[in-house]
Amino acid sequence: MALRGNEKNQLFLGTFIHSKNLGELQYLHDTAICVNKSGKIVAIEQKHDRTKAEETLYPRLGWAVDDVVVTIGGDGQFFFPGFIDTHVHAPQYPNVGIFGKSTLLDWLNTYTFPMEASLSSLPKARRVYTQCIRRTLAYGTTTAAYYATIHVPSTNLLADLCLSMGQRAFIGRVCMDHLGPDYYLDESPDQALAATQASIDHIRGIDSGFALVSPILTPRFAPACTTETMRRLGALQRATGLPVQTHISENVSEIELVHQLFPEDKSYAGVYDRYGLLTDKTILAHAVHITEEEADLIAKRGSKVAHCPCSNSALTSGEARVRWLLDKGIGVGLGTDMSGGYSPSLLEAARQASMVSNHLAMPGGKWDVIPQPERENAKLSIEEVLYLATRGGAEVVGLGTKVGGFEVGMEWDAQLISLGMVDETPNQIDYKDDGNVDIFGWESWDERVAKWVFNGDDRNVKKVWVRGRVIHERK
Repeated sequence: MALRGNEKNQLFLGTFIHSKNLGELQYLHDTAICVNKSGKIVAIEQKHDRTKAEETLYPRLGWAVDDVVVTIGGDGQFFFPGFIDTHVHAPQYPNVGIFGKSTLLDWLNTYTFPMEASLSSLPKARRVYTQCIRRTLAYGTTTAAYYATIHVPSTNLLADLCLSMGQRAFIGRVCMDHLGPDYYLDESPDQALAATQASIDHIRGIDSGFALVSPILTPRFAPACTTETMRRLGALQRATGLPVQTHISENVSEIELVHQLFPEDKSYAGVYDRYGLLTDKTILAHAVHITEEEADLIAKRGSKVAHCPCSNSALTSGEARVRWLLDKGIGVGLGTDMSGGYSPSLLEAARQASMVSNHLAMPGGKWDVIPQPERENAKLSIEEVLYLATRGGAEVVGLGTKVGGFEVGMEWDAQLISLGMVDETPNQIDYKDDGNVDIFGWESWDERVAKWVFNGDDRNVKKVWVRGRVIHERK
């Protein structure tokens, strides 16, 4: 299946904001960004309006005026890189907000496995997956690392839908042949690997270069896989170079279970390492309770972490020490982790990442054993959580040179954010709903972004592009 390109080149004008590094946002005002028909950024020039772009940029690029689509950001608007969700369970989308009073292992059996098993029905899978993709796009998520189910046809359907709807995605057929319910298990290592290969082959058939949609090897988590399945998945990774996604140290009971099932291994991370699944292309979700030794091993192998603050709080799993992970040299991105997480919004994950990091600095808790200056340093700034949501996430999924920022040579995965401007004399009767963010005009740009991070939602996302193609527009 050929990927759809753009019929014309594109010029974007206005204010552009992106992460320059972990602690710094760059604000590009009165700027022109040129994107070619393949969706790649080919020029970035400040102090350029449409006339100047036509006079200087078009000739340099060999563009004709009638072959360019122009998008201009208005008052209260800015362009921002698309969000990258590094951990999300697409089949669990109908359960968002439903986690009862359970902890992780009970929640899996009560809510998760029955829902996932039901998506063997392709009509139901289409309904769920279409809405999941639509909703995440509406919140500005341009790339998602999806867990599907154990079913090949519905996993392939998820890949088809991401491709046709334009969302960049990693699609993982879930491998689990141990400790699941009888009605929802791979029959054997042979069957697990054959089904995984079938989905890989399907995705290669619809996107041969994995330009938009890529397979990702997905052992659910160590307790759900036999040692033979993990060994063979590790061998498959070495043979194909494909990325890997799984869970690690989300919950204390889960860790105890791993120790019982794998007594010969010193740690949870050690289990994955022994079977060749701890690689520089591995995404480890949660990492709430990993030890110093595990963090050092993860850093040595180059594996990355998907931080999921919403689900870690919702399932009372704990607080991941993101600053500590970063200081260890471990790449970190953000994950919504639906449906342990209650929201499809990665902006919500960013604000919760900030809030959860504050808990690490609070006195009187289990982190009192850590010196106060180190606890205070654990707090994440607005600039830092937005980095995790974009450039950090891009590094986690292996797309750090392709998306996550605005640079020449990168692809135009972006969102147009619009913040509500309060009129000088607000109407007392008619109410215009532009979202929860109210801008009065005296705020600095730093303050406007802060308001967006802590109050913004899908109403602020006016357009979304992937590879230069509009894939969502709020009417």
